[in-house]
Amino acid sequence: MTLRSKTIHALIWSFFEFAGLRIVQFCIGIVLARLLFPEQYGLIGMLSIFMAVAHSFVNSGFGSALVQKQNVTQVDICSIFYFNILVGFLAACILCAIAPLIAAFYNQPALTQLTRAMSLIIVIDSFALIQRSLLSKKIDFKTSTKVGLTASLTSGVVGIAMAYSGFGVWSLVAQQLAASFVNAVLLWVFNSWRPAWVFSLSSLRSMFGFGSRLLISGLLNQIFANIYLLVIGKVYSAADLGFYTNAKKMQQTPAQTIGGMVGRVTFPVFSTIQDDLPRVKRNLKKALTTVALVNFPVMIGLAVVGRPFILVLLTDKWEQSIPYFQLLCIVGILFPIHLINLNVLQALGRSDLFLRLEIIKKVLIVVNILITIRIGISEMIMGMIVLSILSFALNTCFNGKLIGYPMKEQIVDLSPYFLASLFMGACVSAVGFIEIQNNLGLLSIQVALGCVMYVAFCRFMRLQAFMEIYEEGLERIRLGRGRFQG
Repeated sequence: MTLRSKTIHALIWSFFEFAGLRIVQFCIGIVLARLLFPEQYGLIGMLSIFMAVAHSFVNSGFGSALVQKQNVTQVDICSIFYFNILVGFLAACILCAIAPLIAAFYNQPALTQLTRAMSLIIVIDSFALIQRSLLSKKIDFKTSTKVGLTASLTSGVVGIAMAYSGFGVWSLVAQQLAASFVNAVLLWVFNSWRPAWVFSLSSLRSMFGFGSRLLISGLLNQIFANIYLLVIGKVYSAADLGFYTNAKKMQQTPAQTIGGMVGRVTFPVFSTIQDDLPRVKRNLKKALTTVALVNFPVMIGLAVVGRPFILVLLTDKWEQSIPYFQLLCIVGILFPIHLINLNVLQALGRSDLFLRLEIIKKVLIVVNILITIRIGISEMIMGMIVLSILSFALNTCFNGKLIGYPMKEQIVDLSPYFLASLFMGACVSAVGFIEIQNNLGLLSIQVALGCVMYVAFCRFMRLQAFMEIYEEGLERIRLGRGRFQG
């Protein structure tokens, strides 16, 4: 199978996994949000930064190092496997020990037991990292799709059943524990690799240069990706954090589906062709325009229909989260673009530049928090929008030097898709001025109009990424008719 065929195959299965998984999680999240209350989501949100830090140490950067390394041995794999398990147990023990301190920090006594229960997830996930990394290295997302969907459905049933029975916040804990357990078990069932009793410090050291920088980058990224939850939970109420947390989850469903689907495929693909820089540039350009074709209209469209969207799906008790959701959608416009650009740096083995970028962006996040924290949560999210634009400039700076694809050229390539999305958003927004009392009716009209207007504009402007998909679809239809008539 050629690299192109393998990439297309991987993208298809990656789409089914991410789209299917996110849709399942999205539906489960809607049911849980209707059964539970904002302050219960807020309690779990308070633990997010601590769980994220623990996960970063378990991942250790060695999972990505395993994918990036060209010639991997059984000794390499086993050494990382045993190291991850050790770190997983240590991280869980530390979380259990500091649980009372976390509860005291937030002045929420219930967090002591919640933290100790959630620490089990770290141990379970430490057994699954190698299996997941090996599947990614082989660009085998068919297996990941089966595992992810099964784990999500199973854990969703557990969470909903417990929420319906009145277990409150513990239903969210049980859901996450069940997801990790089923995911780990199925990865071992469907993956043929098994560890041998071998371990080599020299093998770990050979990947330490690349992996350690990714560990620091990942650690910084996880801390600062969740630092807003920490700050909001400390300064504001658990309910306020719950509104923000659920708005973020709703926004992340499409953004992370699109970005994650393409991002997880581009990293191993870029790693495979890392010695052919012109080819890397061509693939990067194609990936960026394809993801922009989908993500730009989705994020802008959701920002425009945010009010009826939240009220229809989550009911009036989540109304306070509407402005947070709309602003977070603007933040999510560039999320997949950041991810794919950074994948190039990792694929080329430049984790030093990756780390440098992460440090600069984290300093900017601290500045944003210091300026906006006492003003309000909405103002804090507005600061995130500014940071997203600055991050785009920083990410493209190094790719301009490494592969000759600078920010100016990327803006030229992405602008038509952004303008098409703005046109669609303006049309959808105009419908909101019509007096339609029924939120479901308003949402249906806006979504239908948005889809029609965006497709029509892309077809009229003959945008390259759209036309490739459009012509491929027509060709498949013609072939299907030919087989049917034959």
